[in-house]
Amino acid sequence: MKNLIAEMARYGVRITDIQNLLNCSERTVRNKLNNERDFTIPEALKIRSTFFPGMSIEYLFATEPPTEDKPA
Repeated sequence: MKNLIAEMARYGVRITDIQNLLNCSERTVRNKLNNERDFTIPEALKIRSTFFPGMSIEYLFATEPPTEDKPA
């Protein structure tokens, strides 16, 4: 979730903005941002289309950095 958190900071999207969009508690959003719970696919699509329309779901919701293929 590091990418999503970074983009939230970059674009001024607050936890309360996501809370209001998803109609859930602040605690729920924090748990999802901390990888204690997962965002559902509809939630992820809603967040992306509302706040980050030019970004891919894969980038925003990546849980680990991409690995580079290294030649043997």
